[in-house]
Amino acid sequence: MKTSAYINLHKVLVTPIVFALMWYFDNWSVEAFVYLAMHGTYTILWLIKHVLFGDKRFETKQALWIGMLFIFLPLAGYYAAPFLLISRHVVLPPYMFGLILFLYIMGIFLHYVSDAQKYYTLQLRKGLITEGLFSRTRNPNYLGEILIYTAYAMMSMHWLPYVILGGWIFGFFLRNMLSKDKSLSRYAEFENYKSRSGILFPKLDL
Repeated sequence: MKTSAYINLHKVLVTPIVFALMWYFDNWSVEAFVYLAMHGTYTILWLIKHVLFGDKRFETKQALWIGMLFIFLPLAGYYAAPFLLISRHVVLPPYMFGLILFLYIMGIFLHYVSDAQKYYTLQLRKGLITEGLFSRTRNPNYLGEILIYTAYAMMSMHWLPYVILGGWIFGFFLRNMLSKDKSLSRYAEFENYKSRSGILFPKLDL
């Protein structure tokens, strides 16, 4: 199967798994439903993106055991946040809802808008993308994803989801960002672009 199939399987299972946790632990709280709405929406948007402007890197085929062991199972670590939230009947103070939703909405915007910008720009021309959301950060999509999963981790009120997210940041995101920089360095204008943009966080003129 394609790499995307294992990733999509993880995304599709989010909603039934969260519902099952809510039923098993008899937790029908606002916190549980907010988490379900957040991660469930992320799933729908991910699948829409896959159909309309999917990442070509995920089109490579993987053996079943490789896909399950090295793609699906690591992604399943993200199920820790809803488990810890729901099983422990976490109650969040109002200000946490505000902060969590702020990070989540910003993350959704950066992740999906930048992926769409990259996909449709490359349909028209090849080369560096240095405008729009890419003008100050070279990886707005990864920044968006990190903000999204930080919001999920915050809802759990536990340290474990942060460790899992940290593993993905340093084991996958950072490696891909450095590899992307190496690939883009073949363009003559890259050094100028690099000097005025951050690898992850936007570089601002002070």
